[in-house]
Amino acid sequence: MAGIVSTSKQGERVVVIGGGVAGSLAAKLLQADADVTLIDPKEYFEITWASLRSMVEPSFAERTVINHKNYFKKGRVVTSPAVNITETDVTTKDGAVIGYDYLVIATGHNDLFPKTRQEKLSQYQTEYEKIISSQSVLIVGGGPSGVELAAEIAVDFPEKKVTLVHRGPRLLEFVGEKAADKAFNWLESKKVEVILNQSVDLSSASEGNKTYRTSGGETIHADCHFLCVGKPLASQWLSGTVLKDSLDGKGRVMVDEHLRVKDRKNVFAIGDITNIPEMKQGYIAESHANVAVKNIKVMMSGGKKKKLSTYKPGSEIAIVSLGRKDSVAQFPFVTVVGCLPGLIKSKDLFVGKTRKARGLSPKLV
Repeated sequence: MAGIVSTSKQGERVVVIGGGVAGSLAAKLLQADADVTLIDPKEYFEITWASLRSMVEPSFAERTVINHKNYFKKGRVVTSPAVNITETDVTTKDGAVIGYDYLVIATGHNDLFPKTRQEKLSQYQTEYEKIISSQSVLIVGGGPSGVELAAEIAVDFPEKKVTLVHRGPRLLEFVGEKAADKAFNWLESKKVEVILNQSVDLSSASEGNKTYRTSGGETIHADCHFLCVGKPLASQWLSGTVLKDSLDGKGRVMVDEHLRVKDRKNVFAIGDITNIPEMKQGYIAESHANVAVKNIKVMMSGGKKKKLSTYKPGSEIAIVSLGRKDSVAQFPFVTVVGCLPGLIKSKDLFVGKTRKARGLSPKLV
């Protein structure tokens, strides 16, 4: 009898689309209870919020770029983007058709990633060399990644001239004004030139002549530039699938309080792609994964044990790292800058914790 039970348990097929922060954790947590397939265009998971440190210290990426196979040993990885979903199957770009009983969509934002871990690590090495060989660096975009990159360069290479141009009226528009002002003042104290309310014509610098023009008529000299602007949601492809009616006007996937896609019993969406009104952050994507996984386990056990868990957006905490020691943190009732929030994030950027959540040693062996 026991044999029958375990085969039916293993017979539950779960397909997770997207191997980012949310998808990697969901696949890891479900692998012992179901037959799990992870579909991702790349062979690795990256702790994305640590990527800017890897640009000034390429060896840091050794811990932040993790092959799926390292934490996801029982399931199968299909390295190809998903292109279609029917009521029963997912099709990938290279023609694989994978049947599912439960589906988890975690495709996050569109980005161009190299396919292998090694290529990703070399990419960081290249960016690092680009920074090292430049006297002056232009950063376009004053969201979290632009601010964090400017801070990393200013702290590690104080002799370099860093200019940050942002088209909005203030930095870090996703947090409160206080936190944004603190980040601005910190950058200025580190001699970063911050130009607001302007955009840059990146094509204006010709080969050899490294002078960029801004929309306000200013000229900026820079040996190299980095574009740090928001990436579009990776949801466009869903409009050609059975889930086309689950997207809202902004291309986000509409979910209920159990993180199930609107009008679907066995399809979940987690991470940045959902329409939950909250900041899109890594730790939030991980809590989505935990709730969806609990619910899939309850449903696989026939749902008799307990009812489904609900996801409630928590009080929002935003921590933007400012180099190695400082950061600016916005908690629900207070905004702080300096080394206290820095201890929380900047030193290790939560890398050890994130590795541990996937069953890996926090420090590389």
